[in-house]
Amino acid sequence: MAFGPKLSRRSVLAGSAVSTFTAVGLIKQTASAADPISCAGPASDKPWTTVKDVASAGWSREKLAQMEAELYPLPTTSMMVLQGGEIVYCYGNISDVSYLASARKSVLSMLFGRYVAEGKIDLNMTIGDVGIEEDDGLLPLEKTARIKDLLTSSSGVYHAAGSPGGNENTPERGKTEPGSVFLYNNWDFNVLGAVFEKRTGKTVFQALKEDIAEPLGFEDFEIDRQRMMGYENQSRYLAYHLFLSARDMARLGQLMLQGGKWDGKTIVPETWTTESTKMRFTPEETKSKEGLGYGYLWWIPTSSDPAFKGSYLMNGNFGQFVLCLPAIDTVIVHRRAVTDEFAVARNLGKTTYEPTKVTAGDFLKIAEAVVAART
Repeated sequence: MAFGPKLSRRSVLAGSAVSTFTAVGLIKQTASAADPISCAGPASDKPWTTVKDVASAGWSREKLAQMEAELYPLPTTSMMVLQGGEIVYCYGNISDVSYLASARKSVLSMLFGRYVAEGKIDLNMTIGDVGIEEDDGLLPLEKTARIKDLLTSSSGVYHAAGSPGGNENTPERGKTEPGSVFLYNNWDFNVLGAVFEKRTGKTVFQALKEDIAEPLGFEDFEIDRQRMMGYENQSRYLAYHLFLSARDMARLGQLMLQGGKWDGKTIVPETWTTESTKMRFTPEETKSKEGLGYGYLWWIPTSSDPAFKGSYLMNGNFGQFVLCLPAIDTVIVHRRAVTDEFAVARNLGKTTYEPTKVTAGDFLKIAEAVVAART
């Protein structure tokens, strides 16, 4: 829990008008869980608002402080809790921009919604219809996989992926009926980026900027920071990697909670927010230790807690999460930042090092502690 003003690293490096010494001097000599919320990050034209009083908003400061204590042993770098579109709690520097890892996939799902509604993307089209091919060829059965099968990571195409991070233990090719078996496969996800670009005429990064970042008023988005990465000798289709801040990821979660509307405008069709977060494969089928099912590029929690009813999750390696809890109008964002240099090296196959991470299980325990802080 933030106990006073924090100075962002970016502000220090930029030579902010307020010196480090002055800023530190503004911090109280003593702090308690009753102190007002203060979130780090440079000012913007469309900042998040914070609740005026956490207790009056229905949250226990003491229980939030207990939850925060659970973060200290973890490599968490920032976290936000929103209710009703306002910040209830924040931790770390929410303006720091870093690698999303596989949380990018849920963002791509959001981008698909508009173009599915417009008819530019037909989920029943096969990858053969779209013109997807590999240098060493795809098998006839593989070419019958539909776009909707890619969205559920069940294409049955077990060609080598052009990026790390998927399930490397793939079955023999040409033996699995598309749409029948879930296998977390980066080939599917990377090809979806190519399908999107072929059918819309926009790059994933251009669409993110024009369709979401600009209308939502992203505070820290840089289109040049986004990049395609992967192994060019394994597949034609590389990964479209995203680099965003916690406070901009929070906007994505809030947009979904609002049925795809922002400032009265439809950004993502409401029908898509519902369809894309509907469970298509159960936890038993995904073999998730955390009890997570799968929708269209969204993970679906199956907790029996009423607060988790209808929930859905962005889930990225090392600790990149956005959990939407419609039942209590709450978004929880969690970041474990890694450097751009490491993210690039990993995706180019230059390192196999795995830094300490916050697992989905770790995060869900934190989320449960957040939910328990409601009064």
